[in-house]
Formats: sequence, structure tokens, C-alpha cells
Amino acid sequence: MKNTISERVADFLKNFPPFNNLEENQLQKLSYEVSIIYKENNSIIFTENETPHEHFYVVHKGAIALAKKETTSVLDICDEGDIFGLRPLMAKENYKLEAKAHEETILYAIPIKEFKPIALENKQVGDFLIESFASNTRNPYSLKHSGKLYGISNNVDTSPESKLLDLQPVRYSTNLVTCAENTKIKVVANTMTINNVGCILVIKENLPVGIITDKDIRNKIFTGLVPITGTAKEVMTSPVITYPKELTITQAQMAMMKSNISHLCLTEDGTPETPAVGILSKQDVMVAIGNNPAVLMRAIKICASTKRLRSIRHGVMNLLRGYLDENIPIRLISKIISELNDATIKQVIKIVIKNMDAEPPVRFAWLTMGSQGRSEQLLNTDQDNAILFEDVPKKKQKETTDYFLKLGAIITKELNTIGYEYCPAEMMASNPLWCHSLSEWKEVTTHWISNPGPDEVLLSSIFFDYNVTYGDKKLASELSKHIFESVEKHPLFLTHLASGALQNPSPSGFFRDFLVEQDGAHKDFFDLKLRALMPLIDAARVLILSHSVKSINNTAERYEKLAELEPQNKEFYLACSYASKALLKFRTIQGLLHNDSGRFIALEKLNKEEKIKLKRTFKTIKEVQDLLQIRFQIKNILG
Repeated sequence: MKNTISERVADFLKNFPPFNNLEENQLQKLSYEVSIIYKENNSIIFTENETPHEHFYVVHKGAIALAKKETTSVLDICDEGDIFGLRPLMAKENYKLEAKAHEETILYAIPIKEFKPIALENKQVGDFLIESFASNTRNPYSLKHSGKLYGISNNVDTSPESKLLDLQPVRYSTNLVTCAENTKIKVVANTMTINNVGCILVIKENLPVGIITDKDIRNKIFTGLVPITGTAKEVMTSPVITYPKELTITQAQMAMMKSNISHLCLTEDGTPETPAVGILSKQDVMVAIGNNPAVLMRAIKICASTKRLRSIRHGVMNLLRGYLDENIPIRLISKIISELNDATIKQVIKIVIKNMDAEPPVRFAWLTMGSQGRSEQLLNTDQDNAILFEDVPKKKQKETTDYFLKLGAIITKELNTIGYEYCPAEMMASNPLWCHSLSEWKEVTTHWISNPGPDEVLLSSIFFDYNVTYGDKKLASELSKHIFESVEKHPLFLTHLASGALQNPSPSGFFRDFLVEQDGAHKDFFDLKLRALMPLIDAARVLILSHSVKSINNTAERYEKLAELEPQNKEFYLACSYASKALLKFRTIQGLLHNDSGRFIALEKLNKEEKIKLKRTFKTIKEVQDLLQIRFQIKNILG
């Protein structure tokens, strides 16, 4: 006889991830085990720190609120098709949030015991669980919660960024604490205590034959199964489960879940036939997940104070260091760190607006300019921002402008609090010169383009790399359209912009020696930004503008687009893209090393290899400047 209830459950579940990845027989079998639970409004499903249930939950009808008990503020709302209560499946720990019915709700309770084998068999389901756990969201692939961090659609396999957990290796302990099979249990316990470790490896003929954890001692000694006078061999778990040392976060989590263990023994070739090289604990995996961008993004989005955001920014810097250490491509690093930066700025703006006396009177956009506008601000450098707001009647112009100037002043102050230095030239939204209505910005940019003196070229160079971090993108799109139309009407502007791009001094002199600063606070230092990065950045801007290409701000991506548009120069433009990425990475590494912006480099501290890598980019810089001179018919203003 057909079970119509389980069929209805299956028909519902198959529309939502991860159940849409199950085979029909798997879904039918699982649906037969599902319990249906009715909850009245405000009734509790589970409380914070409660021992995990034997089920996780899917909302069939209604809504569930997730909240921290001490704050009582709702952190998330789960509605139809959302899953929650997944952490016990992965972490074996108590609930971190309270789950309460937000309205009358019907839940499907899915037994973890029945679901776990399916997750291990089905890679897509396993990936979903890993991503859900890492990001602490019930559906990491939903459009509602994906944001821009990974830039993915429901087809999660299309982007390499979506596999970040598969790319990110787990750091493991190489400080192996070992004992022999005949070691007395008292000695084993004392050794673990002295070394402050949660496990000890049992070695025979230099090969791992077993492992003893705190849990083994509790379950076997304290319960009386093995006498305290026994040996390691009587307590150890054997044979020891081994894995290769090149484990990723995903592989480590799945391995622990599959074998129901909290420690992995890593050997030279992944088998017990070679010596152990390290131990990986569940805590190591948790730390790695804590340094995952999805976790940081989640923390940023629920942050209620700028003080807390400042500490999260430290996590972003740790993430950056980790990525550089693991040699993850700078393109991927730039995208992720820029998304986290954007989310941080956006959250600051939300917090400030919430605390303002009144809501913004009209639509507006917060424009981030300069390196962050180009998605190239990996370090905490200074602010470059502006406000663009909707046109208002003349009689309301002053009060509207005053509101946004006040808003800009508070936001820039809070950004400074979390680590963004004030712009020395005051190119910030708190400055009346950088806070305008749409019509005013059109007038300003028209003036720059139609009267391109040195100051106008400099200002437009900074402003034209803007990106909307918060607010109405339509306003910015309208302004961008106006800028491109104005450039077409005044083609001489591009010549002046190209000329401005040639103002930066050459990175090298005779015999390709580095040209360093001759005086000032940075005497004898090499200015990496002014002499190497800016020539490439400025050239990419003017070249992409000359092709009327919108919505590409990143320097490397601009050159890659130019390679498409000018196939005859493809190889050269790709070289420019590579040089810009290499220099950005070099500056970032130097900045982290010396805890500064990475702009000024002490050449004597560079090794020969580093100097050679830098000099390789100089030829490309000269060639792109030569291209500007010829294409825009500029005289050799450098003499």
C-alpha cells in the first residue's frame, strides 16, 4: 500500500536543496522516516546550548526565528524550504541559537541517522552540508543569501570560488606526541596533560598502529572497562585511520563525519604503512572554518556595532595572510577580500543610518572610489568615497545636502574607527566637494571632461573608478551614462587623461636600476604605488574609457577585456594584466610584512629573486606608456 503522507513529503522536499540532488529511491526512503511536527506561534523548537536533537528540520509551512538568547534579537528567519539545526550533524556540539516559531508552523523533522549515509554517498549533498555549516546559513546556495561573495547561481559547480573550501588546506599539528603499545595508561595520561594535547599516537616500528584520545580514556578507564594499570594497547583505537597530509577543509570534515572520529592521523602517503607527519583535530578544522570568508561575511552582516566590526576586520587580515601563504591566485583573493570590505562598509552605513534621527530623505548611493572601487584594496589604506543623491526641488536642496553631509561625516568617522584612514586630500563624502545630487554630479563631471586641466584630470582619475557599495545603483548608472556621453562629445579629454597617466615617474633609470625617492620621509625607498602600480592602473582606465566599456573597474580585468577588444595586442595586454596582479600581490605581502600600506619598499630588504620579479614588470610599464603616447598622439612630456 502506498504511503500518501511520505509521498507528499517527497514531493515537497524534491523542490529544495539538498534534497533536489537525491535519487528518487533515496528521497522516498528518507521521506518515509520524516516526522511531521506542528508548532504554535512563539513555541520553542530548541534552545541555545540545548543538547542536539536526533533530527534536523525543514520548514514546510510558516516561519522559524533564530536568535541569540542574551540579545533576543532575531538573527535570521527560516521560511518554506529552509533547513535549520544542521550543526549537530557536522560538529557534534550543542545548539548555538534558539529556534522559535515565528508564526504557526509545520516542520518536517529529518532523522540525522537516516540522512547521514546519504550525505556520505552523494557528493552534492555533502558539499551542501559543508557549505551550510561553514557559512552558518540554512541554504548557502539560495539567491536570498548568496550575496556577491561567491557570485554563483543555483548551479554551484560553475565557479571556482564556490569550491573555496575544497581549495583551502587545513593547518595541522606537526608536534606529534607518541607512545609505545606497552606504555602504561598513567604515563599516557600524564604525557597528554604535560603536552596539552587531546590525543596521543601509538607507534610501533616508527609506524602508527593506534590512537588514544581523551574520549577513549573517559569511555574505557573511567567506566572500568580497562583498569588504570593497563597499557596503551588496551585503550587505543586500532587500526588507526590515516589520510594524506594534503587535506582540504571539505575532505577533513567529510573524513571525520564518515568515521565518526575527532582526530585524523596524517601520514606521508596517506596509509598506515608510512610514518605519521601530523595530527589533525576537529578543533583545527573549526579554526580553519572560522577563517573562511563565508563565516566572516555572516559575522559582518549580523554585526550591530562598529567596534565589533573592527575585530572582524582582524579576521579578514588573517584570512588574507592565509591565502597568500597558500599561494591562492591573487584574482580570487582580490574578489573575496573586496567583497568582505564592501560588506563591512555596507554594514557601517546600515548601523549609522539606524542611529540617525531620521531616515535618508531621498534615494542615494554610497560610492567607493580608488583602490576599493577597483576591488584592489587588500590592505587597510585610506578612504576615498562620495555620496550621490536623488535630485530634489531647489527649496529642499540645502536641507537634503546638509543631511547627507552629516551622514557622510559620521560614516567616514566610523570607517576610521574600524581601520580605514582618513584621506589626506579629504576626498570623502564628509567633504561638500564629494557630496552632490545627481544633477550636481553631472555638472561637476561635465566640467572635468570639458575643461581637462591637471586638477580636473586628477579628480576624474580618482572618481571614475567608483563602485556602488550601498544604495541605489540606478542613480550611479545614470551618472555613468552621462560620463560616457560627455567623453564622446569631448574626445580631447582622453588625450589629457592619457597625458596624466604619463606623469608618474619611471620605475627604473640607467641600467634598469630602481629609481628611489631622493628626499623626504621615504628617502631611498622605492615608491611601488606611484612608480609601478599607478602607470598600469591609469593606462588601463584611459584605454577602457576609449572603448566605452562600462562596469569593469578592476585593472587586471580591464586589460583582459582589452585583449578581447584588440586581438592584435592580446599578448601585450595579458602581460599588463599579469604585471598588475604581480605588483598588487607584492605590495600586499610587503604591507603585511611591515604592517603598513606596502607602498614604500626598502630595497635593501629585498632578496635577489624579489628584485628580479619587480624588474620584470618594468618593461611592461614602459611599453604601455609608449602605447599611450602613440595612440593619443602625446608628445614625450617626460623629456
